[in-house]
Amino acid sequence: MAVKNETMMNPSIENLLARVDSKFSLVTLAARRARNINSYFGQLGDGLGHMIPPQVSTVARKPLSIAFEEIDADKIVWSPPKEPVVAGAAEDAVDADPGNA
Repeated sequence: MAVKNETMMNPSIENLLARVDSKFSLVTLAARRARNINSYFGQLGDGLGHMIPPQVSTVARKPLSIAFEEIDADKIVWSPPKEPVVAGAAEDAVDADPGNA
């Protein structure tokens, strides 16, 4: 009979790492979402309503714990960053095309 090791972290790091491509992506994604959650809780009394509330029901009180639970529930999904568009890159590609001469 296999004994499951209980950890202090719930959800487990293994479950979270299965949803991203690296530890660094997990840290970045969770930190960004935790900042958003923190901002949401900070603006609640102001009635602004422009921040997205937590997407899971939880008993956790810390924004980072809530962010990890959202990632585990597939409410927050990691996607690879898009390459930045350089202002002159498209013009250079047109100038280099021999069919435009």
